[in-house]
Amino acid sequence: MEFQSLPQTQAKLINEIKETMFSSLDINPYSLVFPCAYDTAWLAMIPHPNQPSKPMFEGCLSWVLNNQTEHGFWGNCDDQSGMPTLECLTATLACVVALRKWNVGSSMISKGLEFIHSSNAKRLLKEMKKEDFIPQWFAIVFPGMVELAEEVLKIQILKDQSVVVSDIFYHRQLIFQKELHNKETYLLSYLEVLPSSYFNEELIIKKLCEKGSLFQSPSATAQAFMATENSKCLHYLQTLVHKFSNNNNNNIIGVPTTYPMDKDLIKLCIINYVERLGLAEHFTIEIEQLLQQVYKNYVKCDGEFYYEKSYHSLATLELHLLKESLAFRLLRMHGYKVFPSNIYWILKNEDIKNHIESNYECFSVTMLNLYRATDLAFHGEFELDELRIFSRKLLQKSILVGARHTNPFNKLIENELSLPWMARLDHLEHRLFIEQTNEAQSSLWMGKTSFQRLSRFHNDKLVRLATLNYEFKQSIYKTELEQLTRWDGKELSGVSKKIFDALDNLVSEMATMYLEQQENSNHDITNWLRKIWYETICSWLTESEWSKNGIVPTMDEYLKVGMTSIATHTLLLPASCFVINSTLPVYSQLRPIQCESVTKLVMTICRLLNDLQSYEKEKEEGKPNSITVYMKNNSEVEMEEAVKYVKEILNKKKKELLEHVMIDGFTNLSKECRHLHLSCLKVFQMFFNSSNRYDSDTEMLEDISKAIYVPLKSIDHEGLEKNLLRPPKSPMIDLTRVKSTTTKCSMNMNKFSQPTKCFVIMNELSLHQHKKVGNWKISTPIMPSQLNFCFI
Repeated sequence: MEFQSLPQTQAKLINEIKETMFSSLDINPYSLVFPCAYDTAWLAMIPHPNQPSKPMFEGCLSWVLNNQTEHGFWGNCDDQSGMPTLECLTATLACVVALRKWNVGSSMISKGLEFIHSSNAKRLLKEMKKEDFIPQWFAIVFPGMVELAEEVLKIQILKDQSVVVSDIFYHRQLIFQKELHNKETYLLSYLEVLPSSYFNEELIIKKLCEKGSLFQSPSATAQAFMATENSKCLHYLQTLVHKFSNNNNNNIIGVPTTYPMDKDLIKLCIINYVERLGLAEHFTIEIEQLLQQVYKNYVKCDGEFYYEKSYHSLATLELHLLKESLAFRLLRMHGYKVFPSNIYWILKNEDIKNHIESNYECFSVTMLNLYRATDLAFHGEFELDELRIFSRKLLQKSILVGARHTNPFNKLIENELSLPWMARLDHLEHRLFIEQTNEAQSSLWMGKTSFQRLSRFHNDKLVRLATLNYEFKQSIYKTELEQLTRWDGKELSGVSKKIFDALDNLVSEMATMYLEQQENSNHDITNWLRKIWYETICSWLTESEWSKNGIVPTMDEYLKVGMTSIATHTLLLPASCFVINSTLPVYSQLRPIQCESVTKLVMTICRLLNDLQSYEKEKEEGKPNSITVYMKNNSEVEMEEAVKYVKEILNKKKKELLEHVMIDGFTNLSKECRHLHLSCLKVFQMFFNSSNRYDSDTEMLEDISKAIYVPLKSIDHEGLEKNLLRPPKSPMIDLTRVKSTTTKCSMNMNKFSQPTKCFVIMNELSLHQHKKVGNWKISTPIMPSQLNFCFI
């Protein structure tokens, strides 16, 4: 695609997403989710009460008839490879049984059975055998569906895979034995595949919710109705089908894996998904409106956790905890006051805690979001520290014992555990999420037998926009780097003159840019910028004199000088000039010597980060460092204790900074400017998280290349184009032939040159437009009304 047309294409997609997806969140959030083949098939099996030879819900049967893939299976495939997943096995068996029950779609039944006995299906089973890990839901559902299919179809399923299938049946038996004492709660959510000896009509009716569902599961409730003919079950099923019949005009009705769904949960999942794709900047108003709606309900039910009485439903507990985790992180990130007690309650209830630990694989997505919520812990919030340890332990366990094909979120979990949030740049995080083109990307949460996904129509639009958005930012960064080549200093002589002239040119050009950008303003910030650099150079001189004369400063003296010598503010304060939208002169809010508390925190943290990765080298060179200074002022302290002391200060300062950034009232700076401070810190944390990557010539090259040069490994633009104009019309029922298409992913890896690491921070802190100052065409930092942190 031509670069010139990119902004126009993006604008068109943004408007379409606002008109379709975000408008639907207020009108009908259910229209955004993708149907579940397994649950839809179970509703299609229900006979009509007055005409037992016909299905009660013909629309569900029509959906089954119209949604078989060209490879013969039902369910969602891996979007990256087009290969089926485990849920396709159980979904296909359910759909085949539904078709045979009503003697329709004979060719589709044959094709479905061909898939069940194909090499692809056998590969999935063999992978489980190889990994020696069977997901609990699969161990319960698959044997039950095999038994049902063999009974209805009068054939033996997977006869040549008897060893693997027997292992799965044996695993089911172990689960039944373990859960036998608790069968009234957990196992009943899988009622449709339980042996009849495990339930009775009285027990089923006892466990129905007020609206008639069995643990909000359409498939379990379908079986409950067929077993009891209960009127509450019937009403629930009729309401469910009617709800989703409004989403189409062709009487083709697919239902989700969970119903009813919490509308606030859908909203939070959509916001989270949009932000992780790097698209939040385009939907700031819509996101804020949705969060306001969520916060009203969040406050109303603060401290009232309805599942304290009914936590025994795995789906109910998981989804409510997922909602609380997402709400805590997103609301706090956007400046709302939320408290650890809203998510800490799970550790205060031993039954709930034990239930999660025993079923950790089912809670992996929820634990991932709970762990991410603890990234935003403030100083003194020790409850979040406990939650972080708890969730991290379960996440580590889930990726150790689980095969990659059983949990598509494994890569995201591994990435989350490998580096702290502060050390990961959002720009690269967006890339990772965009490139996760398997089913994890469009998955909102884990249902009983499949992930609840965003509809393909909306997901394609978002991924398309995210890809264009990332490429657009890459083009900005490339242009910025080209503009920096003018600082080669070929016409200068002497190191000092080069530095002086470069800084003088930088200050003059930035002051000129500021005047050009500020309307009706005559504020000249030249002297203000010079003072920033004067203060910084003086701190370098002080440290040099300490080293030369063997002076050991106190810890307070060192930090006062060291927070300036790290020179973070030379990047942060000038960039803030283009963020703050105020009638007051910018230097009245951001003075170089008496900085705002949030600025001082960033300066101090960056100094300590650097010290922790360079103290051994600086000790040999005789340079001051917080660790060596602390040891010299406390002669009895060993190196290990000094390092621990500095790390404790660092962690405390980080949490203080988060509170200053997220919550209003600590500073007069705007939210955009405060988030710029956080962005700056994340760059330094990336450099000095576990080693001194800044001084390395190679460690940063891969990250920089991905951020600026390497094209995305994403879905081909042209392949998505045809799906972005309008929602696809559902086809009519055709008993002999069902057409389906598959979009293949393509990747274009171009050659690229390697940049140097020193350019990263400049790209991180600014958006740019091109202007002419003197004879130079320069890249001018500009900040829109809503700040766009391209890199972070």
